[in-house]
Amino acid sequence: MKGIAARHLGVVEMHLTLEFGGGLELLCQSVKIHNVEVDPQTGKEKLTMRDLLSWVHANLIKERPEMFMKGDSVRPGVLVLVNDCDWELSGQLDTRLKEKDVIVFISTLHGG
Repeated sequence: MKGIAARHLGVVEMHLTLEFGGGLELLCQSVKIHNVEVDPQTGKEKLTMRDLLSWVHANLIKERPEMFMKGDSVRPGVLVLVNDCDWELSGQLDTRLKEKDVIVFISTLHGG
């Protein structure tokens, strides 16, 4: 549902930019940048990082989700930035997202 029809039904799609780096892009068919539209869950007015991670798991991660997610969060070793700010400073899973936010996921774990 898009545009005016979505607004009339109370559904507010949020436009976000998701970036994957440090090897995580390989889990998303080697695409580093994704411009996406995400609907808040039914009954919720705000979209949180917890909601976004669930959406990413269901819609973007095509291979080996265990390399990105552990439970309902990211695995240890995955740096998460929301608008260039470490999500640990903004509430992690409870961080509220806004229209046109940029969320970056970077793996800090490398083989050798």
